[in-house]
Amino acid sequence: MTNFEVKRLLVNYKTLEEFKNFREFGAAELSMKGDLEANIIENDSESPFYGIYFGKKLVARMSLYRIEGKFDRYFEPQQDYLELWKLEVLEPYRGKGYGSALVDFAKSFRLPIKTNARQGSSDFWERMGFESSTYQPSRDRGESPFVWYPLGVQEQASPSPGLPTIETPQQM
Repeated sequence: MTNFEVKRLLVNYKTLEEFKNFREFGAAELSMKGDLEANIIENDSESPFYGIYFGKKLVARMSLYRIEGKFDRYFEPQQDYLELWKLEVLEPYRGKGYGSALVDFAKSFRLPIKTNARQGSSDFWERMGFESSTYQPSRDRGESPFVWYPLGVQEQASPSPGLPTIETPQQM
């Protein structure tokens, strides 16, 4: 497999311009343009956005958020974990390892990872070592969570019926 350099993307107008390619050619529900615009005044070098360039063109990107352990409803033992959002590779660059490189980068933090599989993407996540999480209506609300467990981590037990559930804050 080819090694690609994953870079943290700056929150600035150059990155916004690069994201327009994804909105135009990519899946509308994956558009990170709005996420970026909401934070653009910061020119933040600590952004949650990561990408891979082919030459000077951004061809693959994802959002990666660290979620505090007190909100963990997926992993045992309960701990901080990563939530991977909006992984996308531009159409002409698919099948060349860019998506895998982004996922491997996320795994390099050695924290459990949760993502939501879009329709038709289950095979990709399974190839990357992710498992479909046991669906819990109060927690998952119609999403299709896939999780990656580092060594020593397993799925959190389902809450007992009748016990109150704790709502987590929106991450996006």
